[in-house]
Amino acid sequence: MHRTELPLAQIADLLDVPESDLRNLLSKRRPAGVDTTLAALTVAEAARRIGIGRTKLYEYVTSGEIASVKIGSLRRIPAEAVNDFLARQLAAGDFGAAA
Repeated sequence: MHRTELPLAQIADLLDVPESDLRNLLSKRRPAGVDTTLAALTVAEAARRIGIGRTKLYEYVTSGEIASVKIGSLRRIPAEAVNDFLARQLAAGDFGAAA
């Protein structure tokens, strides 16, 4: 598995769905015009990929749970940091907690 790829097989097992169905669903949800090759995302782009608000993402950045970098006056989130964050959340098994 590529380092920046989410463990879809593991997620599919946890959800008790076929991995191919999960991959199909994810490919259909990818909005047109989203550049998945970006190395660094704006806070809004990273929040949208995770499915949370910008304010919550800023909380994760401030706490160090999601890595970020300042480029001049701009805050950017490395794309792999989003995947790493989600993988840590999955590993923590915090499925029943409220956001």
